[in-house]
Amino acid sequence: MEQDSQEVRATRNQERLAFLLVVAVIFPLLAIMIVAGYGFLVWMWQLLFAGPPTG
Repeated sequence: MEQDSQEVRATRNQERLAFLLVVAVIFPLLAIMIVAGYGFLVWMWQLLFAGPPTG
């Protein structure tokens, strides 16, 4: 009975750690990569096909 309680506590701690890793590390890095990738695509499109922006 006591061992089950310790296993549940360990599992909750692992889930909390995984959640914090996802929220604090993976999501911000993913957002930065998406924005940087979009900027790179626009830059390459202008460089190769559209030319510089004109006013």
